Amino acid sequence: MNGQMRKDIKPGLTVDIVLKEDQRSGKRTRGVVKDILTSSPQHPHGIKVRLESGEVGRVQAVIDPGPKVG
Repeated sequence: MNGQMRKDIKPGLTVDIVLKEDQRSGKRTRGVVKDILTSSPQHPHGIKVRLESGEVGRVQAVIDPGPKVG
């Protein structure tokens, strides 16, 4: 999952984000989603989230999609 669809992002997921200050370099930061900040159903640059560490950035990849349902 690439993090562009809001329905794919849930609190508790482990994700890689790009912080605002790292957008030029593309450096990613890994963490656990605390809050989803983007209200639209999708965003071409990634859904904006707040990690449990307090860092805010756009999701580039979902690392742990959580338990499978079904």
